[in-house]
Amino acid sequence: MKFQIFLTKHTNHITLITGILIVLGMLSKYLLNFTPGYTVTLAVASVIAAIPIAVRAFSALRNKVFSIELLVTIAVIGAFVIGEFNESAIVTFLFLFGSYLESKTLQKTRTAIKGLTDMSPTTATLVTSDGTEEVDVDDVDEGDVVLVKTGSQVPVDGEVVEGSGYLNEASITGEARQINKQLHDNVYSGTIVENGYLKIKATQVGDDTTFAKIIELVEEAQDTKSKAEKFIDRFAQYYTPAVLVLAVLVFIFSRDFRLAITVLVLGCPGALVIGAPVSNVAGIGNGAKRGILIKGGEVIDTFAKVDTLVFDKTGTLTEGNTAVTTMNTYTDQVADQLGIAAAIEGVSDHPLGQAIITYAQNQTTHTAPVLDDTETVKGQGICAKVAGQEIVIGNQKMMTAHQIDLTQQQAQDLNALQAAGQSTVIMAVDGQVQLMFGIADTIRPEVKDSLAALKAQGIKRTVMLTGDNQLTAEAVAKELNLDEVHANLLPEEKVAYVKKLKAAGNTVAFIGDGINDSPSIANADIGIAMGSGTDVAIDTSDVVLMQSSFPALVHAHGLAKKTVLNTRENIFIAIATVAFLLIGLIFGYIYMASGMFVHEASILVVIFNAMRLINFKTKFDKRTADRAAQPVTA
Repeated sequence: MKFQIFLTKHTNHITLITGILIVLGMLSKYLLNFTPGYTVTLAVASVIAAIPIAVRAFSALRNKVFSIELLVTIAVIGAFVIGEFNESAIVTFLFLFGSYLESKTLQKTRTAIKGLTDMSPTTATLVTSDGTEEVDVDDVDEGDVVLVKTGSQVPVDGEVVEGSGYLNEASITGEARQINKQLHDNVYSGTIVENGYLKIKATQVGDDTTFAKIIELVEEAQDTKSKAEKFIDRFAQYYTPAVLVLAVLVFIFSRDFRLAITVLVLGCPGALVIGAPVSNVAGIGNGAKRGILIKGGEVIDTFAKVDTLVFDKTGTLTEGNTAVTTMNTYTDQVADQLGIAAAIEGVSDHPLGQAIITYAQNQTTHTAPVLDDTETVKGQGICAKVAGQEIVIGNQKMMTAHQIDLTQQQAQDLNALQAAGQSTVIMAVDGQVQLMFGIADTIRPEVKDSLAALKAQGIKRTVMLTGDNQLTAEAVAKELNLDEVHANLLPEEKVAYVKKLKAAGNTVAFIGDGINDSPSIANADIGIAMGSGTDVAIDTSDVVLMQSSFPALVHAHGLAKKTVLNTRENIFIAIATVAFLLIGLIFGYIYMASGMFVHEASILVVIFNAMRLINFKTKFDKRTADRAAQPVTA
């Protein structure tokens, strides 16, 4: 075990020594005309280089794995038997040197992941009763208050309790822009205070922080294999023994030992084995660098096949920054009823409810009523009791479920609001409608162009599923040129529709906020969370868009398709290389050393091909960047 560790640690030194010995052997023969020196030097080089290869082969055999190293080891032993020390020395050197180049280039495909890890905060300035104290980040507990000054990293997820500043949230969103943070704003571990200072009360620490979960997710994603990788793994288990059998048959029928050994060298499936995983690692790294978290190679495969995109409306297609634009009243006690509405919506985190709360705060001052009891009905609204009164607040379906009828005037008001493309919330007290809110939400400015770009990338169908009313939903769908729209849906009805699309043979991706739509996200072929890294978004979805932007969705889909294409290119290169070598062997143009050279070269070709994914951009990315670079004129 210690010897194996020693060899692993010093493999690069062994490679260098082997190369020097080969050069000295060549000089001995061709410059000094000293053949014995040539023979001895190359034999020593062969032995030195073969040791780490043979140890790896033996270690793999102990685990019942027939590795590439086994083929090379047998080939080297065969070369020794026939006295071809030059062949064995060059083959082993090329194999080790190829492994060295392979490891170096593979490191570049993991730069995004390493960059994330390097950004992890290690220390924190803890605020104590005596002042401040520098501590290890692992020593910070939930509820502690930490101080973060200009230029420092935020060490925890938490809430600002004092100060203000501008934060660079590139480590979370992949977008290097400064976000202003004020009192009570949430901040994330790993972000950097560019200007100002913050005192932050920790709500999540250590491995529970959003940043730590992102790193864990991306690292796990690299180990999750695609279908191509799984196939190649199964293929390799039988391929190596098959090459051994082929070499034996070649010797039996040809009685040419050199030819049989050469078959072993040419049969090494190095490029085939590494082609798929290196593409997936590069693709995942590209996404991570841009705040797009893709959970592994299998997700990439499926995402590339998606033909139907299903969207939630509020907070996904729209900004989610809703505001009350109209309030129709049917009571003399408007201030009291508005206060009750705000108090009840305080138990919900739905964007429409938050809009009512904000509106109430801006309209009047009132004493918050005591809620005796509340019950949230998913996709409809909230029931509550206040001072013995039965309060129902929600959408039109909620009113129907509680047998609350609208007067002719109220029905006209409702239709007018919906026709104007506004979402509606109705509040009834003891069965009588008291308030009706018209709430507007703006469509994300980049959505329309992004949907067109997705169609250009191969998406055939776009569908919106929403709990909002039909008229509002249709207004949004018409603006965005969506193919289908289904409104007034409960969460379970959205799930049923997703299952219906899948049953019809579509490959479906559902895009939502990762919280209210988590059942639909979980049931789709690909679940995509448009969110800022909430626990549910990270745990439930297959893809997390930390920027919560549609250009990121376009990039993620384009990246998945490009990664799958890149994997296929690498598999083709590997198979073409084997075919080339076998044809060259048959016609006498390829020998052991030259075959190994081509073999190692093919490995580097597939790695460099995969590395192109690191800097991949879609046409839409480039257009967006060009527009952003254009000067703004008054």
